[in-house]
Amino acid sequence: MRITDTADLWWKNAVVYCLDVETFMDWDGDGCGDFAGLAQRLDHLADLGVTCLWLMPFYPTAERDDGYDITDFYGVDPRLGTHGDLVEVIRTAKDRGMRVIVDLVVNHTSAKHPWFRSARSSKDSPYRDWYVWRADPPPDTSADVVFPDQEDSIWELEEKTGEWYLHKFYKEQPDLNVANPEVRDEIAKVMGFWLQLGLDGFRVDAVPFLLETSGIPEEEAERFPDPHQYLRALRQLLNRRAGAGVLLGEVNLPHDQQAEFFGGTDGDELTMQFDFIAMQAMYLSLARCDVTPLVDALTSRPAISPDAQWGMFVRNHDELTLDKLSEDERAEVFAAFGPEERMQVYGRGLTRRLPPMLSGDPRRVRMVYSLMFSLPGTPVLFYGEEIGMGESLAAEGRLAVRTPMQWTAGRNGGFSTAAPGKLPGPVVEGGFSPEFVNVADQRRDPDSLLSFMKLLIRRYRESPELGWGTFEVLGQPHPQVLAHLTSWDDGALVALHNLGSEPRTVPLVLPGCGATHRLEDLLQTGSTALADDGSVELALEGYGYRWLRVVAEDSRRLV
Repeated sequence: MRITDTADLWWKNAVVYCLDVETFMDWDGDGCGDFAGLAQRLDHLADLGVTCLWLMPFYPTAERDDGYDITDFYGVDPRLGTHGDLVEVIRTAKDRGMRVIVDLVVNHTSAKHPWFRSARSSKDSPYRDWYVWRADPPPDTSADVVFPDQEDSIWELEEKTGEWYLHKFYKEQPDLNVANPEVRDEIAKVMGFWLQLGLDGFRVDAVPFLLETSGIPEEEAERFPDPHQYLRALRQLLNRRAGAGVLLGEVNLPHDQQAEFFGGTDGDELTMQFDFIAMQAMYLSLARCDVTPLVDALTSRPAISPDAQWGMFVRNHDELTLDKLSEDERAEVFAAFGPEERMQVYGRGLTRRLPPMLSGDPRRVRMVYSLMFSLPGTPVLFYGEEIGMGESLAAEGRLAVRTPMQWTAGRNGGFSTAAPGKLPGPVVEGGFSPEFVNVADQRRDPDSLLSFMKLLIRRYRESPELGWGTFEVLGQPHPQVLAHLTSWDDGALVALHNLGSEPRTVPLVLPGCGATHRLEDLLQTGSTALADDGSVELALEGYGYRWLRVVAEDSRRLV
C-alpha cells in the first residue's frame, strides 16, 4: 500500500489540537477570546504541525457548565464572534492544511434553551416530549450523578407542572429525550447545518449518556429499540454530507464496551474514540515507574475496524479522570501527582496539567509526550501542552486547566489587553506563569519544549506506521522500560521509553532482522547496527526515550 492510498482516512495519523476559543486569544480587548484572535494564531498551530483543530463549544450558553449548557445549537456566542468569523477560521485553517471539528453536545440542552422553557411551562407544550419527565417522586439516584459535589439526584422537580425532569449532569442541563424521533431528526439537522459550513466532523460529547434509555418511560423507550442503530444513522449522515468526516466519541467505558460504539469490527458507528483506559494506566505506570499497567491496557484493546482509530492523550479539557482504576491504584496516582485535596476533583480525578505533576522535570515531560506520540493511535493535544503550561488551582474544579493561553511574558500572558478581572479565568501564577512559560520565548529557543514538540510531531507525521501499523511489545528485562515495535507496509519503527530515573541498557531481538539491517535514530543523530540474529543493545538515559527506524540495506526511505 502506498501512503497516498490513505488520504481519505486522514484521522489515522492526524495530530489533533483541542482549544476553547474563549481562552485562546482575545483580539478586540474585551477580555474574552474570540474567533478573530484564533484566526491570528492559526499560523502557530500550522508551524507546530497540527492537522486537525478541535473547537470546544462556541455556541450561545447560559454559562453554567463552561459552554456545555447550550441555548442555541445553531448559533455562535456573540462574545466570540459571528458565523462569518467562524467560517473565516475554517477557511484559514484549511488553507494551512488543518481540518476543523467541533463539539457536538446533544445529550442535553441548557435549562434556558427555548425548547426547555416551553417544555417546562406546560404539559401541553409541543416540546414537552423533547425531554424526559416523571410524575411520581424518584428514588434515591445520588449514585448516578456525574457531579457528586454539585448534585444529589438526576431528577429535578419542576414546580409549575409538578413533575420531575431528567438531568444526568447539572440540573441546569435537562436531558433530551432521544427516544423521540423528532429529537433525533433535530440532532441530524444540527449536524447537517454545521457540516454545510465546511466542518470535517464532530467530537461527540457524552456518547453513552446520549444513547442511554434508563429513566425514559418504557413505552417511549420502545420507540428506540436499538440506540446503536441511531449512532450508525448519524455516521451515515456524516459520510453523505462530508465523505471524509470523523466522529470522535467521548466514551469512558471498559474496552469491551467501547468496541460496541465503534460498531465492532464493521466500524460503522464512531470513527474514533479516546482510550481512557490506556490514559489512566499510563499514569499508574508513571506513578510506579513500571510499564506493566500500560502494557496490559494496550494489549487488552479489542479488535476494531482497520478504518477506526483510538485517540491517545495525556490530558483533556475535563478532570484527568482515574475512575477506571481501583481505589488503591487511584490512591497511588493521587499520592504521586496530586497529594493535596485541592488537586483532586470528585474523588476520581486530578485538576492538574502534566508539567506541574512531574515537578517541571523536562526529561520526564518530554519522555511522556514521546511515549504518547509513539503509542498506537492518534495523538490529541490540549492547548498549551506544546509549551508546558501549568494549571491554576485558584480556579474551581475543571476550570483549573482552562486558563488563558500564554503567548508572551507580558500582561495577561499576551492573551488580552483587558484588565485581569475581565478575563474568563485567572492566568497561571508561580513557576508556570507566563514569565517563565510562553510561546514567544520558546519559539526563539531551540532547546525549548515547543521546539521538541515540533520535532516530535514532524517525526510522527513522517512515520505512518505509528498511525497505521501493528503494535508489538518487545521482550526485555527492565520493568521500567517499554520497548515496542510498530510495523506497517514496508516500514517498522522501534520505540523505547524509560519511566525510571536510572539509566538502562536494553537488550532486544528484532524479529525478521539481521546484519543487513540497522537502526536509525529519529529524535537524535545516531545509527546502530544489528547482529546476524537481529539482536542489539540500546542505551537509555534516566527518563530517556528513543525512536529508531528499522532500515534495510536496499531501503529507499528517508531517515
